[in-house]
Amino acid sequence: MLFMMYQGNTFLELITTIPGSMIFIMVIATFTALLSAGLTKLLVDTKEIQRKQIKIKTHKEEKEKIIELADIDVNKYRKERKRWERKDAMIKKTEQRMGLQRMKPTCVTFVPLMIIMAVFNILFQGLPVAISPMNAESIPFIGSMLTPVGGGPSINFIGWYMLCSLSMNSIIQRALKIQSQASGGQLGQMFSGQKAKGLEFPNV
Repeated sequence: MLFMMYQGNTFLELITTIPGSMIFIMVIATFTALLSAGLTKLLVDTKEIQRKQIKIKTHKEEKEKIIELADIDVNKYRKERKRWERKDAMIKKTEQRMGLQRMKPTCVTFVPLMIIMAVFNILFQGLPVAISPMNAESIPFIGSMLTPVGGGPSINFIGWYMLCSLSMNSIIQRALKIQSQASGGQLGQMFSGQKAKGLEFPNV
């Protein structure tokens, strides 16, 4: 029993000190990314989602081309603008349905993952778990959340898990063909949408 307690203490020390903590948290992030990807493949029609993503991206890129017509051919511009605006209403409904589809895996995993993350956050207790080239507290807005107790060129559990999770999710989704280069992924869709919103049709 004493041996088991010693082994347990050794393991705890291993996973809560650098570099063991870096590897352990990366394994957790990989596991959660695999779980999320597996549920997405099971619950969501990923091929249909990708097809719609490409359609939405193409639609938003068309807006810029139509705006350019305003200086070249006003009649054609007005015709294309009306066509685009009619189609935009349907695209918005499609985006809403896609959002609900994407939420299915999150609804299944949200509560269990939050409990697991809370337990690990208590386990690491604000300790530095990964080396950083800069002080995390210097990052605007979220620096205090990522800074371990004592500061220094390192980050805490939340910061390192977020970095690992973003990286592993992207790699695994591309490997399982949940996210394709053509669709650009959720971030690509977001930036494309923001760009389209920033463009306004001229009144001519």
